[in-house]
Amino acid sequence: MPHTGSESTPCDLVTVPARQGLEAVDILRRGSDHEAVGPVLHDGACAVLGFLVPPGTAEAWDVPGSACTRTDGRGLRVPAEPPVSGGGWLLPPGAEAPVTDPAVLRAALDQAARLIEAADNCR
Repeated sequence: MPHTGSESTPCDLVTVPARQGLEAVDILRRGSDHEAVGPVLHDGACAVLGFLVPPGTAEAWDVPGSACTRTDGRGLRVPAEPPVSGGGWLLPPGAEAPVTDPAVLRAALDQAARLIEAADNCR
């Protein structure tokens, strides 16, 4: 069935500190597969970013410094208004990437953590 704008996709939500999340977004967008990054939320203070990932990701998510929240049954579906009060979309939902691949996100978060650690150690 073709994807239409009226459909919505269930998802889980990976949350990370904004510094690591922004690095990961840059890493994903510089990669050869620009469609790999799905919608990304930010909270009102821009302290936390949330990556939308496929449902079921939370069961096996174990990336240090991040959390993955199962949203099934709680109504978070894409496309939607940002579910974070006072927050918004850093990258809005698009038809080409309804969610971010968890393996791709894991690799980008790992790389971002290493970059941040290296930068902090150079001070």
